[in-house]
Amino acid sequence: MTKRSADTLKKITAEVVACRACPRLTEHREMVARVKRRAYRDCDYWGRPVPGFGDPRARLVLVGLAPGAHGSNRTGRMFTGDASGDTLFEALHTFDFASQPVAKSRDDGLTLTDCFITAAVRCAPPGNKPTREERECCMPYLLRELRVLTHARIYLALGRFAFDVLRAALPEIGKPLRDPRPAFAHGALLAIEPGETCVLCSYHPSRQNTQTGRLTRQMFHAVFRRVLRLVDA
Repeated sequence: MTKRSADTLKKITAEVVACRACPRLTEHREMVARVKRRAYRDCDYWGRPVPGFGDPRARLVLVGLAPGAHGSNRTGRMFTGDASGDTLFEALHTFDFASQPVAKSRDDGLTLTDCFITAAVRCAPPGNKPTREERECCMPYLLRELRVLTHARIYLALGRFAFDVLRAALPEIGKPLRDPRPAFAHGALLAIEPGETCVLCSYHPSRQNTQTGRLTRQMFHAVFRRVLRLVDA
């Protein structure tokens, strides 16, 4: 009997990029890539599922919602090329998790240190709202990544949707939350049983949140200051 090869981030990435499991998401991401936004009409859109990326030995794992239609769906890298990414990478660079404060394309030289970025859903959804079935269809990719990222100590949920998915995923990899009925709130810290790992919550750095003042730069930076204290504790 042939021994099954161990899972790797490279293998997961290849399978994510080739995925066509959700007809609605496949149709939408490809339509957006064909029609394009006027500001990006000369760009070659990625138009495929977007894999996670970062440091395979990361102690910080960030989980977002899904690729933006004209952000990650265009560039092919999580949080790259849109307003959410502008806010996120500025913070990551400030706290030495990213090599540069701006992320414009997947080959712009940006690297992550001690940090890995992924998402609950890998295709840009219509209206930025995946269905429950689409969320569940993507869950195995997240579970596989979380199992491979064995050095993780802090799981940062960017938004309620990511928090709900992460809350469901962690027990599947042997890391259930101590609180059986956890609630999402910006800045909430939830311990994982057993061990010293935990889930930290933040509002999503979307333009909707940053332009309305729901999430300020000071609030977002406070989250990462707390991350630094936790990973080194």
